[in-house]
Amino acid sequence: MGRRSRKRSVPPSAAPAPEAPAGGPDPVRAGRPASTRARLDEAPPAPWAPVPLVELCVLAGLVLIGFGVFGGGDRSGLLIACGVALASLAGLELSIREHFAGYRSHSTVLAGALALLGVIPLFFLTSLPQPVLLVVAVAVFAGAFLVLRRAFQARSGGVGFRA
Repeated sequence: MGRRSRKRSVPPSAAPAPEAPAGGPDPVRAGRPASTRARLDEAPPAPWAPVPLVELCVLAGLVLIGFGVFGGGDRSGLLIACGVALASLAGLELSIREHFAGYRSHSTVLAGALALLGVIPLFFLTSLPQPVLLVVAVAVFAGAFLVLRRAFQARSGGVGFRA
C-alpha cells in the first residue's frame, strides 16, 4: 500500500506571530459592546486566593446538613439550619464578589438577600401583619434590584447581565 500525499501545513513555530496592538484598544472589539458571556479567566480572585475558603464553607455546610439528616438526634434541626446558613453565606459571598467585579450579574439573588435582611428583623421585633411585611419585602427587593443592576452595568461596561 502506498502513502497518500497530503498538503503539509506550516508548523506553528515557523508561522509569523501576529502583532500585538501598541497599548490602544483591541481593534477586534472596537465599536462592539462588552460580551454577555463571562469567561472563567475573567473571574475575580478571592482576597484569600490560594485557599478555597468558599468551597470549604460549602463542604462544611453540607456535612452539617448530612449529620442533621442522618444522625442528629434531638439537635437535627439545629444542625440542618446551621449547615444551610453556612452554605448560603458562602454562596452569598461569591455572588457579591462576582457581581461587583462585573463578572456575572447576581442582582436578583442579592436583592432577595437584602429583602430578607430587611424583613426578618421586622418579623421578630414588631407585630406587623404578614401582608405588610410582604409589601415591605417587595419594595426593598425592587429598589435593591434597580440599584444593583445599575452597579453591575457600571462595572461591566454597560452590559445588563452576563451568563
